[in-house]
Amino acid sequence: MDLIEKIESGNAVQAVVGLGYVGLPLAVEFATAGIQTAGIDISENKIAQINKGKSYVRDVPDENLKKVVDNGKLKVSSDFSILKDADTVNIAVPTPLRKTKDPDISYIVAAMDEIRKYFHPQMVLILESTTYPGTTEEVILPMLSADGMKVGEDFYLAFSPERVDPGNKDYNTSNIPKVVGGVTGKCTELAASIYRRAGMNPVPVSSSRVAETVKLLENTFRSVNIGLVNEIALMCSRMGINVWEVIDAAKTKPFGFMPFYPGPGLGGHCIPIDPFYLSWKAKQSGFNSEFIELAGRVNGDMPSHVVTLVTDALNRARKCVNGSKILIMGVSYKKDIDDTRESPAFDIIQLLSMKGAQVCYHDDNIEDLDEGLNVERFDYSAEKLREVDCAIIVTGHGGVDYELLVRNCPLIFDSRNTLKNFESENIIRL
Repeated sequence: MDLIEKIESGNAVQAVVGLGYVGLPLAVEFATAGIQTAGIDISENKIAQINKGKSYVRDVPDENLKKVVDNGKLKVSSDFSILKDADTVNIAVPTPLRKTKDPDISYIVAAMDEIRKYFHPQMVLILESTTYPGTTEEVILPMLSADGMKVGEDFYLAFSPERVDPGNKDYNTSNIPKVVGGVTGKCTELAASIYRRAGMNPVPVSSSRVAETVKLLENTFRSVNIGLVNEIALMCSRMGINVWEVIDAAKTKPFGFMPFYPGPGLGGHCIPIDPFYLSWKAKQSGFNSEFIELAGRVNGDMPSHVVTLVTDALNRARKCVNGSKILIMGVSYKKDIDDTRESPAFDIIQLLSMKGAQVCYHDDNIEDLDEGLNVERFDYSAEKLREVDCAIIVTGHGGVDYELLVRNCPLIFDSRNTLKNFESENIIRL
């Protein structure tokens, strides 16, 4: 049985390296489709939780995880040697930015150093970690070719960008189309067959470079448009115009307009990071991506703008930021999730703390805020809200009693238009 027959028949053993927000849902999806799946992560804590059927990723219900663990379709380990029996490997490890805004692909390289020890002929490797165009061919291909094997004949290499949207109830790993680009045509064919066998919808493209750029375009599109609407919000603030009313009216146009919304800054594992991967690579080719850089500056300045507006509002109330008790409402990077990566809440907290504010937070999804910040969890009650000088809604949450907030908190800064249905003199909007 050749490799493609093995994959299409469901007899191939598929491995996923990196069991985080991307890798665990992918591994569970493979296993749920009846495919023997091996999961690898260097965190012994994650391995222990998975083996108990306990999911640490909200988009993967415990019952779904427990089912594939109990029936043996998903086996996990921190030992890369389980790759000896694998036919395919998907890499889903983090790709953060360095402090200099340069790409950090050290997790990919570290994973590849281990994978190489057990990589064997007629194996498919697919990189899913977001990265700059050329990573698959310029970094991974030489590592796998070093032993004399030829891509497209002895092994197969492709890139398929992750498209995870934590907390999205409509779109998940199973129904989001998978862009797939191989180093050769055969690589693309085999990689696409892996996702198709798992019930996903592969979208083949001509090369791994195209696939890598697709992901960066998707998130740069959002970053640039959010940067534009944030700048419009700053402009409207100066002119005394309600930017939310402007957007609501503009989006009634049935063509040529797509609504984006301002906010306190960008958060998450993609939008604040991915555009810099693209601009960094562009600079290597002698091209300056001015839109991307400008959007990054505008979006990066929003936490400071929020703090300035809050400071001005406190001054009008004859209060000083220094010594004021300020409540941060929502520290996850978006509504109703437990993910705080790159959350603008942290920048706002740091800026307020530097000004001497006593900062506390409330977020039903975040039990402990272990970010090196001197911030206590807030006991959300009418009595406690009356002790607060100002509340800042950084991220709205469905389970919060906002009527209680409006009735009892003397000053509220709403950066997300969460309180659009409330009319009160104590509400200040972005």
